[in-house]
Amino acid sequence: MPVESKACNQEGVRLDSFVTESFDSAYSRSFYKRLIDDGKVSVNGKVITKAGTKLSAGDIVEADIPEPKEDDSFIAQDIPLDIVYEDSDLLVINKPQGMVVHPAAGHYEGTLVNALLAHCKDELSDINGVLRPGIVHRIDKDTSGLMLACKNNFTHLKLADMLSRHEIVREYRALVYGFVKEDKGLIDAPIGRSSNDRRKMAVIKDGKSAVTHFEVIERLGEITDLKLILETGRTHQIRVHMAYIGHPVVGDPVYASRRKNYGFSGQALHSQAITFVHPRTGETMHFEVDLPDYYKAVINSFKGVSG
Repeated sequence: MPVESKACNQEGVRLDSFVTESFDSAYSRSFYKRLIDDGKVSVNGKVITKAGTKLSAGDIVEADIPEPKEDDSFIAQDIPLDIVYEDSDLLVINKPQGMVVHPAAGHYEGTLVNALLAHCKDELSDINGVLRPGIVHRIDKDTSGLMLACKNNFTHLKLADMLSRHEIVREYRALVYGFVKEDKGLIDAPIGRSSNDRRKMAVIKDGKSAVTHFEVIERLGEITDLKLILETGRTHQIRVHMAYIGHPVVGDPVYASRRKNYGFSGQALHSQAITFVHPRTGETMHFEVDLPDYYKAVINSFKGVSG
């Protein structure tokens, strides 16, 4: 893998935080810390071996990220997959809450990619290399529901282009804190990396355009059940936008960490439906799955309390 460089646009951010958030997200913070310790990261041409070094705006950071070694190759694992649709080009998978989509350095097992390697064998696109074979888009570990995987590069490139053009319609359900007054709404607020906490995304003035549509399904007193449609696909978009309007997603460990989680871990966010034009056949494909048990349990608990 060639040396990569990124320009820092923040004052005082730690070097390890910057490389973790700015370079390949398949790798963990501990991986990048080891990279710094090993002298593989430089700032303005000078090797820096202290992870806590503070950067200045305008600094150019270079990282020599090694290719994964053969003995680090991801293994195929016979992990059950809930496959909603499959053909010779793609799969539509209903991912359970708690499953990581792809492996990262030092954590190579139990992910969706491990399961895909066993199910599809050599039939996965390789555009994202050995780190993310077949993966054209992701959903968070603790978000459940539908996502696409590609068996070949033709399909991968076509779907990636559709995603960039916002031609793939993704519909979510979310339980959020509070009583949402508006029956329907649109949140148009740019998202970027938080200046206060580099692990978080936030609505910021110079962020990337982000648009989320929402509609109330049911109001349950302390919480509201919403349907949401993404017009764009920024990192943590729904979670950030809902926190921004004062209704963070129930159980969200990052954007609502101090709130009651009602007995489950992870956010109550589910990718329920997806609609797209098949890259090869031109047919409009629509898939929808039921709400998962953890989501229903929260709803039922509130209905039980209210009568």
